[in-house]
Amino acid sequence: MMDQTQNEINHQNEMKQILETALLVSHEPLSLHQLGKIFEPEIDNDGLRTLLEEIKADWSERGIELVQVASGWRFQARSEYQRYINRLSPEKPPKYSRAVLETLAIIAYRQPATRGDIEDIRGVAVSPNILKTLEGRGWIDVIGHRDVPGRPGLYATTKQFLDDLNLRSLQDLPSLDQFVVNEQMLLTEAMMPAVEQINEEETETPSEEADAGTAA
Repeated sequence: MMDQTQNEINHQNEMKQILETALLVSHEPLSLHQLGKIFEPEIDNDGLRTLLEEIKADWSERGIELVQVASGWRFQARSEYQRYINRLSPEKPPKYSRAVLETLAIIAYRQPATRGDIEDIRGVAVSPNILKTLEGRGWIDVIGHRDVPGRPGLYATTKQFLDDLNLRSLQDLPSLDQFVVNEQMLLTEAMMPAVEQINEEETETPSEEADAGTAA
């Protein structure tokens, strides 16, 4: 009986080590489906969650933590150590204009939203460069079109947006007031270094130019 119990413990520890290895070498978060395929036969989701929670506890006092984001599970540096890690990279952190951040906040909290919706809330025209910047970063995407004349695109945030903010779902977004106050910190904390900086002069265009290309 004791041998059987010890074998079960050893087997569980081996599975945890396999999961740790897979997560540590992966450049992207891994979903439960992907992690389950590692084993043969596959482990069900409940079993995987149990092992992942144990791994998370094992790493609770280390500089690296296991977290769950929208796309799956990943290891990452704890936020209090991120500033030290940033010193290893010569690139400056990404800089986003207020217009870009406001547009992203509106889409995040009012999605799906058209360019016209964003302009109504901000009270100024939205440059196509702003939306292109957010699309290029992988934070927003067109998920459909509103059934009105001109069929304007409906923008929504992506899993990449949630992953970069270390969120599992939109329900985990901070309150809107907190987002606005801390937007620069939230959006740069977990960013990858190779993001083009945005110049202020590129973020606004004359109203008549934007109005000509915006459907109500």
